[in-house]
Amino acid sequence: MEQRNGSSFTGFILLGFSDRPQLEQVLFVVLLIFYIFTLLGNSTIIVLSHVDPQLHTPMYFFLSNLSFVDLCYTTSIVPQLLVNLRGSNKSISFGGCIVQLCIALGLGGTECILLGVMALDRYAAVCKPLHYTVIMNPCLCALMASASWIIGFANSLLQTVLIFLLPLCGRNELDHFFCEVPPLLKLACVDTSMNESELFFASVITLFMPVALIMFSYSQIVRAVLRIKSSAGQRKAFGTCGSHLTVVSLFYGTALYAYLQPSNKDSKDQAKFISLFYTIIIPMINPLIYTLRNKDVKGAMRKLLWKNSDSG
Repeated sequence: MEQRNGSSFTGFILLGFSDRPQLEQVLFVVLLIFYIFTLLGNSTIIVLSHVDPQLHTPMYFFLSNLSFVDLCYTTSIVPQLLVNLRGSNKSISFGGCIVQLCIALGLGGTECILLGVMALDRYAAVCKPLHYTVIMNPCLCALMASASWIIGFANSLLQTVLIFLLPLCGRNELDHFFCEVPPLLKLACVDTSMNESELFFASVITLFMPVALIMFSYSQIVRAVLRIKSSAGQRKAFGTCGSHLTVVSLFYGTALYAYLQPSNKDSKDQAKFISLFYTIIIPMINPLIYTLRNKDVKGAMRKLLWKNSDSG
């Protein structure tokens, strides 16, 4: 117990990419640019979803929630990472590590569940178009969004408590660029098989159940679309789902790979770059995926810009 308290005073050293100082300089510039674009892109979607009446639909309600999650998720990691990349002091306090793990894990879990909920929304839109507004009523949408946040952070609090109850035996060098579960487990000086089993069980809830929901929804969507006789109708139906499916594939593919890959020394650098991808790159490109081919969002953007130029 005394050894763990020692860690609470000294905090953790985030090794990150310290063995590659030249790479750190490049990463600082690249990640700063990516972070700025992430802030701009996700903030734009949130603002448009609130100010444009045409975007007051369940789809954009969930999309604005997703953008807010991405915004907070990236902000919980990137500023600390940028500070560490620029300076020789790469430490994070014990309390700071707890907060970062809890927030990042909670937001990651919330995003997983939100993506599953959004698949249900697409299922209702394509397969039950006549009853869509009745099924996806504002109360149900608010309930599902709230449940996503509650489940995500309930799981996060449990995981965080279990991780920091483990004795660290004075080990405080974290071979990562932020506080994440797998590298923290490696610091424990006791058997962590129980934690790994519990983590797997939690992953079933926050990862595999939404994936199952997504697979069910899209299997029904494909069946419904194939029954549409006109090719134009099929393209329109698939177009409403294409953006979501792209985001799902990118997010779940990298997250599952990062958390379920075998633990070995050769994969540690690879794991860091995979983590960079799903913590920084994906939140940046999500707004682009949802807006590049989306006429409603582009129309809302034009109206907002014209309104501002006219008022100016």
